[in-house]
Amino acid sequence: MPTIIGLVGSVRRASFNAALLRAAIEAAPATITIETASIAGIPLYNGDEEAASGIPEPARVLKERIAAADGLMLITPEYNNSVPGTFKNSIDWLSRPMSDIPRVFGGRAVAMMGATPGRGGTTLAQAAWLPVVRVLGMRPWFGRTLYVANAGSVFDKDGKLVDEQVRKQLTAFMAGFAEFVMHSPA
Repeated sequence: MPTIIGLVGSVRRASFNAALLRAAIEAAPATITIETASIAGIPLYNGDEEAASGIPEPARVLKERIAAADGLMLITPEYNNSVPGTFKNSIDWLSRPMSDIPRVFGGRAVAMMGATPGRGGTTLAQAAWLPVVRVLGMRPWFGRTLYVANAGSVFDKDGKLVDEQVRKQLTAFMAGFAEFVMHSPA
């Protein structure tokens, strides 16, 4: 059964994007396994630190999980109309050393989704990820989009998805991405 890593770009305890990943796991078809992953604990990238100490343990562990998976979902918040710095920083660590990029990201099926309290969904953040996805050699899935706007009314106070329209979109999104991953070249 194919495995997909769901990587949330927020470490906030009540993150709407963590709630979206939990809902995605519930909506996913039984033909795939989704494992959650976190960027928590990954320090700011510093080339001097990399030269002195190598890849930090949280980044090394996450790299190996992604390298072993069949697909990757980037569940991205949108900060100031773009990618959250902490999320991009984590991907920067995961791409080190550069010789690991093909093993970790090359040809990997990737999808993006995100939730925000604002009205724009996460359209700008997802668009901002595209050059990164391209340079890392991933294979983006463009079958559906999922930009969850007004997240405060889409999820309840416990982080449960309560909007039926978003649930339908999420179910279709997950079915489409699962199909893409299952029929992707190994």
